[in-house]
Amino acid sequence: MADSAQVSEKVTHWPQVAAVFGASGGIGAALCARLAAGGAQVVHAGSRRGEGPPGSALRPFAFDLADEASIAAAAAAMRDDPPEWVIIATGVLTLADGTGPERTYKRLDPAAMAEVFALNTIGPAMIAKHMLALMPRGRRFTLAALSARVGSISDNRLGGWHSYRASKAALNMLLRNFAIEMARTHPDSVIVGLHPGTVDSALSAPFQTGLPEGQLTAPDVAAANLLAVLAGLGPAQSGRVFDFRGTEVPA
Repeated sequence: MADSAQVSEKVTHWPQVAAVFGASGGIGAALCARLAAGGAQVVHAGSRRGEGPPGSALRPFAFDLADEASIAAAAAAMRDDPPEWVIIATGVLTLADGTGPERTYKRLDPAAMAEVFALNTIGPAMIAKHMLALMPRGRRFTLAALSARVGSISDNRLGGWHSYRASKAALNMLLRNFAIEMARTHPDSVIVGLHPGTVDSALSAPFQTGLPEGQLTAPDVAAANLLAVLAGLGPAQSGRVFDFRGTEVPA
């Protein structure tokens, strides 16, 4: 069993059925491919258009983070054979209109803040609401959501990026809440946040200039790292956030 600071690199569990919400993104698509390559027989691959990466194990489905009814419908379609792993690989750093992270409180805008929270916090919470309800008692399952180290309150030494930081901190709190609640009836459950590092994706593209050598990670490598971490987690680690090395991110 892993300790509180770092999880074991040993693969102890791999799902036969998994679901990835956010399969059209770089890291989401890589997660789907890695899950299938690792032995998952069915990988439900969710995106806004319902188009997933190719593969015989993949089952594309459509959902919209801003539409709870679409999330409920996606969950209902998995009710008869609930996934053992649910990974929420969604999130936004720069909004569709180009609005990026605020570097100062003077740039705060209520509409932009609301959209960031809707996509980074509320949407994932609705996925958890409907997917956790499917999980039978007495069976191990894992729900993980992509978070970020900048969501750590105690590790915040630079400030800025107000809406993004706050939305991820709120997500981390919700994951902790869900873990506590589910442990009462589902003691084998694992509910965690995952920090993937800086991944070469559309989300990080505007912020890659000047990164130190080796800090940018390819999506396939990031996916392999995160899945190895998940495979080594147990109920003792539920409610926490771990980075791609398996080291706990402080709250």
